Amino acid sequence: MNIANVIIWMRKEAYEDSTTKKVAKILRHLQRNCNTADPEEVKLYVSKKTCSNGRKENLIEAYAIYLKSMGFEWEDQPFYQRYDKKRRAPKQELLDFMINHFRLELAFKLSMMKDLGTRPIELTWLKRQDIDLTTGLVSITGAKHTIGRDGKLRPKTMELFKIYLTKKNLGANARLFNLTSDSFSNDYRHSRNRLATDYNMPELKQIQLYDFRRFKGTRTYKLTRSILHVQQILGHSPNDIRATMKYITLEDDTTTWIPVVCTTDEEIRKAIEEDAVFVCQADGKTYFKKPA
Repeated sequence: MNIANVIIWMRKEAYEDSTTKKVAKILRHLQRNCNTADPEEVKLYVSKKTCSNGRKENLIEAYAIYLKSMGFEWEDQPFYQRYDKKRRAPKQELLDFMINHFRLELAFKLSMMKDLGTRPIELTWLKRQDIDLTTGLVSITGAKHTIGRDGKLRPKTMELFKIYLTKKNLGANARLFNLTSDSFSNDYRHSRNRLATDYNMPELKQIQLYDFRRFKGTRTYKLTRSILHVQQILGHSPNDIRATMKYITLEDDTTTWIPVVCTTDEEIRKAIEEDAVFVCQADGKTYFKKPA
């Protein structure tokens, strides 16, 4: 197996770099553990391997790409059924704790993901000109067949953005972050684990990078009770409700609402910025509620 030739073929076929790297890594694993010249031996190795069906599916799909690059079709390619596992959205206070304790660049990235619900790779594609400094509106390029969309940064994230711009001195066409999604994930994981150890908070280690996107989907649903609105925020097709539901944690009877009482226009403005929901007005006060 000439893995270098597979990589060249995948690039010619316009595969994403992240997919190409993943396939190359899997092919090297197969090459070390079985005879990749014989599809039947590959099938036997994968069937006996102790791992999840999702991992087995990845092994098979990578080998199928190798065969395709050689001009062959795997007619009897095995199929492994993945089992869905529902992840719960993390609590806002844990996300805010990490953002408040990380260095500027990582804190800014995570604050953006929390506000926008982007995938990590979508964040790495952003350019300076994609963000309006006046309104906080962000033009997001969709990845993995999702739809391009607009999002909006909260005032706290905009403050981080302005500090970041001053420090980096970026031009209009410059990318905000000079990194790949893989390096972003590695940096986040190491920083998160250090923070969890330093503050004796093992619960932080359970929060994955995609959980910031899951938080946005869940919070949007809590505020709107609209699957369609969540799909618009995440860039999903209206026909792909199954994918959207993976980003929503349903807590109908256990959702905790925090009361917000406002007496001034400034307090009302701040409540609206924090996604508070209007309840009523009485005795010269305006009452809102927001999910914990």
